[in-house]
Amino acid sequence: MMRSRPSLRNLARTGLNLFIITCLILGCSSSTKPTYLKENIERAIQDICSNEYNIDVKAKLVGQTLWIYTPVEDMLAKSDKPEKYLERFIIEDNRTAFKDGMLKLEYLIKVIPEKEKFQEYKYNKAVLEKINNVWKALRRVMFSMEHLKKGEPQFFSLVFADIKNGFETSEIFYYLDLKKVSYEFISWGEYQHRTIDETNISPDIIGDKEGLHLDYRDITLDEFIALQINHRIKLKFQKPEVDKNADIDKEILKVVIYTLKTYGFRDFTAAELNNLLTQNRIILNRAAILARPID
Repeated sequence: MMRSRPSLRNLARTGLNLFIITCLILGCSSSTKPTYLKENIERAIQDICSNEYNIDVKAKLVGQTLWIYTPVEDMLAKSDKPEKYLERFIIEDNRTAFKDGMLKLEYLIKVIPEKEKFQEYKYNKAVLEKINNVWKALRRVMFSMEHLKKGEPQFFSLVFADIKNGFETSEIFYYLDLKKVSYEFISWGEYQHRTIDETNISPDIIGDKEGLHLDYRDITLDEFIALQINHRIKLKFQKPEVDKNADIDKEILKVVIYTLKTYGFRDFTAAELNNLLTQNRIILNRAAILARPID
């Protein structure tokens, strides 16, 4: 799939903000007796969306990852008041993966003359309401589901696809992070940094009411951490969150340390950072990573 232009990068988080507001208004308490069982979770979410909100979704549980696919039409509209942001960097490469027990990063980030840019598009009102209602259905089921020692969903992938125009937004998040933001143990901003959101354009999306173009898979913790590191790097330099004179290698190392320590992830031998622009290479073993403080 092709990534959409950067001016659309904030759209995938709009539904999240509405969901959090709903959580705070309705509360996140649940009864002591579970309403939903793991084996019924797909049907429960589909039925709530269909019967109560007239929304057709496809829910699919793969291992410990729950996928929810929502087809819509004409997702985007021109914004009357475009949101302004600054551009200081351009990311030409940004890859992270675990390979043979090592966390490997490759990145090419350039400083460019600072300029103002604008978020020109927004969700249209009808689609925004659908996004909010799907979030409410998910929260309702998950916070009223049986609690298992293992086997309950740990990761979620929500995909909202414009099947008329071939455009989609997606979010991947961790169940424990959802609980933490719902009970206000972490901030909204931190939750947005932990949630991997992407926007994609592909002809395969057009007319796909079933989500057949998706790669339904069981997302693992190491995959999620690698994706989150990439996501945090994008936010840091596209938002941007750092000054134009920032040490890029140092800022990326901060992201690596923070993410690994946040999830207590120790199943790696070392981290290797390769700056493709400067050819600078940094290798730190696990002990060195874990010994460093979180800035």
